[in-house]
Amino acid sequence: MNLGRTLYLANPYGFSASLKTGPLRDLCRRLTALGAEVWEPFESVENRDRTAPQWAWRIARSNARGVRDADGIFAVVNGCPPDEGVMVEVGLAIAWRKPLFLFRDDFRRCSDSEDYPLNLMLFAGYPAEGWRDFWYDSVEGLDHPGKALVRWLQGEDMRLLEV
Repeated sequence: MNLGRTLYLANPYGFSASLKTGPLRDLCRRLTALGAEVWEPFESVENRDRTAPQWAWRIARSNARGVRDADGIFAVVNGCPPDEGVMVEVGLAIAWRKPLFLFRDDFRRCSDSEDYPLNLMLFAGYPAEGWRDFWYDSVEGLDHPGKALVRWLQGEDMRLLEV
């Protein structure tokens, strides 16, 4: 069943030509194949024109609207720490209780906690025992039928907990 759910793809890959044509394209293709309508912010009109006055402000506003208007958020959280803009988008998703799916294929640990692979605040909207259902460490694992992304794309409600 395809519900046509929109998925904002928070990511830093668009800053690099090689990452944009490699991992970003692969991720977009895989998410689309699963049935998501992917909103990739580096493809927005605001992101294409960096010559007009206040271009950075327009990009920031456009990305915040993208998070607000999307049905769910898929965030690439690679790096130590992960990209600051992606972290703001994740924070907005948590505050707005959007379904949030985290992707990290970076093997480095960035946490003081043995329980969480990143700053524990990124997991504030998830159930204590169920956050791993929203965590992905490979593109190949995105289509796992028991995990949250596939279940959400098939119609299950995946709103984050109130914080």
